[in-house]
Amino acid sequence: MSLLNTANRAAVDGDNLVHVSTETLIALRAAAEGLTLKPNRIAARQSGNYQSRFKGRGMEFDEARLYQPGDDVRNLDWRVTARTGKPHTKLFREERERTVLTWVDMRPTMFFATRGAFKSVIAARAAALVAWSANQQGDRLGGLVFNAEGHHELRPKRGKAAVLKLFQLLSQASSWQSQHNEQEPDANNALARLRRVAKPGSLIFLFSDFRNLGAQAESHLVQLARHNDVVLFHIHDPLEQELPKRGVYRVAWGESSKLFTGNKTTQTNYQQQFQQHCDELQQLARFPGIHYLACATNEDVLLKLQAGLGQARISHQTATRNKI
Repeated sequence: MSLLNTANRAAVDGDNLVHVSTETLIALRAAAEGLTLKPNRIAARQSGNYQSRFKGRGMEFDEARLYQPGDDVRNLDWRVTARTGKPHTKLFREERERTVLTWVDMRPTMFFATRGAFKSVIAARAAALVAWSANQQGDRLGGLVFNAEGHHELRPKRGKAAVLKLFQLLSQASSWQSQHNEQEPDANNALARLRRVAKPGSLIFLFSDFRNLGAQAESHLVQLARHNDVVLFHIHDPLEQELPKRGVYRVAWGESSKLFTGNKTTQTNYQQQFQQHCDELQQLARFPGIHYLACATNEDVLLKLQAGLGQARISHQTATRNKI
């Protein structure tokens, strides 16, 4: 059973699993109370499979005082030192609010599922939970929602209005579906744009199946992680992980379709390709500041976020009373 309460369950049941509505995303507000973006430790995979801390919020200048023995010389305030003739040290304080960015993939491959909900719907729900959590703790919310043709950008802002603006974009996502194209659009432009809008100290969630990221993806992600925390939330369908038993199946997209014949060799190659894709993403998580979480289309989004952020501390009674 999931973590959504009974009232929220009605909204989710009204979703046909291939589209999301603003009302459905708003209904996740209560569920987001069980998710905090200030974990002591993050349980997502990193190098050596150890648990690593988030970098935390950014630091802002507070004041300058006279240098004292033991102060870090890198924090010397040279302007004040030159003006007064005496060495002064900069003091910093943790920012009262942090920027939380959601990067949501709505390219054609996200409009797919054989079980549960479309990957695009899972991405929207996960982004909504993060958005509500950021709002509840007073953080600024921003991000990008993009598809094959372009992106929609949200400048980081505080308050409920920022959350509702994101929901409006996500609820329109189903109308963004592109015509089927043999060449999948990559995500390089959206990643490059994310680098330009992310300020140091941000917490960045990327919701995607991470298909065809592009040649510069690793460079973009590593640069982002130097001064931010980056969470790769990998969404996949069970069929992508393992093909059905041997047989003949009709596969359709839009108004087109074709027959697919599965055999042992095809199944093995397919599984190896998916595992290689996962391994590549987990390899990225070896860089400090990058964290990897995985969620199938038929799994509980909130549980996955909580477990990945080291917060899976809900009672058995709550878990069995609610379901997404």
